[in-house]
Amino acid sequence: MIQVKVFDCEHEKDLEEEMNDFLSNLDARKFVDIKYHIAMLSDEDEQIFCFSGMILYRK
Repeated sequence: MIQVKVFDCEHEKDLEEEMNDFLSNLDARKFVDIKYHIAMLSDEDEQIFCFSGMILYRK
């Protein structure tokens, strides 16, 4: 069965760390794919970034 683990962070380095932590405990033979997305919201005062990733793996 294919499973997903979703990560969502405000900073790119935080996302990297969280995903690497998860992958370090995952048997490499169970890894399937990684999806990555960046979203940005901008108004007059600030820009807000959302970095998200999804790891597909076999359970």
